[in-house]
Amino acid sequence: MKKTLFIVSGGLEAVPGIQRAKDMGLHVVVSDLNPNAPGFKIADDCLLANTYSVEDTFAAALHYHKTIRPIDGVICIASDVPLTVASVAHALKLPGISIETAQLASDKFTMKERFLKEGISIPWFCGVNSASHLRQITSEKNFPLILKPVNSRGARGVLKLTESIDLDWAYSHSASFSPSERVMVEEYLNGPQISTETIIINGLAFTPGFADRNYEFLDLFAPYIIENGGHQPSALSSDDQDAVCRLAEQAALALGISTGIAKGDMVLTKDGPKVIEIASRLSGGWFSTDQIPVATGVNLISAAIKLALGESILPEDLKPLYQKGVAIRYFFPPPGRVNIIRNADKFNAVPWVHKLGFFVEPGDMVEPVTNHTKRAGFVITTGETREQAIQRAEQAVSTIEIETVPVN
Repeated sequence: MKKTLFIVSGGLEAVPGIQRAKDMGLHVVVSDLNPNAPGFKIADDCLLANTYSVEDTFAAALHYHKTIRPIDGVICIASDVPLTVASVAHALKLPGISIETAQLASDKFTMKERFLKEGISIPWFCGVNSASHLRQITSEKNFPLILKPVNSRGARGVLKLTESIDLDWAYSHSASFSPSERVMVEEYLNGPQISTETIIINGLAFTPGFADRNYEFLDLFAPYIIENGGHQPSALSSDDQDAVCRLAEQAALALGISTGIAKGDMVLTKDGPKVIEIASRLSGGWFSTDQIPVATGVNLISAAIKLALGESILPEDLKPLYQKGVAIRYFFPPPGRVNIIRNADKFNAVPWVHKLGFFVEPGDMVEPVTNHTKRAGFVITTGETREQAIQRAEQAVSTIEIETVPVN
């Protein structure tokens, strides 16, 4: 009988991973709260369950495991639910990270406390319990600072604090995006920001995913922290890349990820690399599913699936075969109701457009950009060089028009 892989997430960004699992000959069961989740269309079996609820997903998984067919492995793809995955794996005695590690990776404050204890290089940070406490902190620390929810995702509630910001509003806004209503503040780090993706096997780490992140719109969308994609290969020197990778790998091990996936948000400062946070899961934004394999030839999704099933992985399969130019950029149309999307058809058959997609269609509302869920679409392009891939992505973004009509 085919092995059964349980994928906790059926969103659009998980679809390439779901398809890859099926291509590997697995029986794939997908859970999602959305009955129209894109991943349900290609899954062998579907479970309607809240992926962020450990209890909801566990109950659905246990019932499936006992009454329909046994689950051999569990994983999430492009969804920030490591605690859900770890809890299911622990209960069904499947491979995976510990519940303690998943809890650390799900709480940015306790994660930073662990890093501090283990000597991992991080920015200064502090918990915030009220707006008045925030005012006290900012009176003692230099601006700018970063305010963020302790447990949220997609840049929701993340703000860059400056002298001009209303701290009462900032605290209230950030806390509103934290399920636990806990907020923290940390030092703003100057320097190139990097996304890493590491796979660790019995303590041995490989980092095939390494991309420079693009924050060209920090001033435009201030005080919100909005990323406008990224690109590969990195513009950093080999020595700097090695230093970033080593720190990301050390941070993952400090969280207890001795076998698993670690997605790193890193900054290269004048004092060396520092860790913003580590996620114990595969990344979203088509980084793990598309950008890494196109840029390096490493199929990270296949390796992660094997890891979830307890299967062996050859080290040579995790080492980049090449470094090709890949870039991703997003669409940010003016707020309003979408009237028409123009010129997208011009890129339908263009060989250097790897993937083009929109999160809105005519009739939908485009809201002001306050976090990453407000982006309206994306394009992934390839090139002989990093510069060519970037130029092509920018060409697509400037040519395609998402026309909106203001709505009072």
